[in-house]
Amino acid sequence: MNLPEKVSICEVGLRDGLQNEKVIPSTDDKLALLRGFIDAGYKVIEVGSFMHPKKVPQMADTDEIFKKIGEVPEGVELRALIPNTRGVQRAIDCGCKKVKLNVSASRMHNLKNLNRTPEESVAGFADCVKMANENNIAISGSISMPFASPWEGRTPVEDVDAIIEAYLKVGINEISLSDASGQAVPNQVYDLCKHVRDKYTEASWWLHFHNTRGAAMANILAAMQAGMTRFDASFGGLGGCPFVPGAAGNISSEDVINMLDEMGIETGVDVLKVMALSRKVSELIGHGLDSYVLRAGRSKDLIASQSE
Repeated sequence: MNLPEKVSICEVGLRDGLQNEKVIPSTDDKLALLRGFIDAGYKVIEVGSFMHPKKVPQMADTDEIFKKIGEVPEGVELRALIPNTRGVQRAIDCGCKKVKLNVSASRMHNLKNLNRTPEESVAGFADCVKMANENNIAISGSISMPFASPWEGRTPVEDVDAIIEAYLKVGINEISLSDASGQAVPNQVYDLCKHVRDKYTEASWWLHFHNTRGAAMANILAAMQAGMTRFDASFGGLGGCPFVPGAAGNISSEDVINMLDEMGIETGVDVLKVMALSRKVSELIGHGLDSYVLRAGRSKDLIASQSE
């Protein structure tokens, strides 16, 4: 099996994980979690989003978190999701150095929500790119539902290509493929990942899998076999797109890190520290989390306990 020796994990729980929660952790609690994830070894963390506070009240304090976090260790990237140039301006004002835009590969979804085709949406991001570049802010893009959507079923590869080319045209070459609806399956993931890596060699990639139907871990393995090495995950498996029917949470960070540890694939993240932080999150939001490792523990811990 052809697999990478090292994989990067972006912790997205502070944004994608908490955006649907009814109980919102305090800003101080979020800051403590953020510092904990940095200490655990994450090099990329999605802190929040600059969406309108009335639409996503869980993210209303993202600006404050960036202002209060202070200096972060060299090599650690803190990013936030933005909708438009107002989001870029908020990033400038609070000291955020990396922002991410998003568009849906579901044409029906994009037309219903934005009255634009996906390509038209991406073309409109040119002003965001210009503004970000002028203020030394890095910018990336995301494609939701590049594998399938609840409205149209499987997404044609040609539709994904059109969005990638629109992103590249406006100057965005770091792109995330986001299975927000949790409909992707491994053979499809392998084929699309291999296709985009071979066709768009100037681009770099992130993969973002939701575990709605239990296939996210298998999808990560398929993506790795296709040469992908960067993945999003959320503490305790929290999350789920509020705009997708029946969407469940992301793949659990500790489950992914534990699997990679057991496979001998380096992540640089301490899974025990992540597990402790996930338990803290569970206390803060008042309910259990969808994480196998939190429930069962690591295999190596069970083996060690039997030998005592």
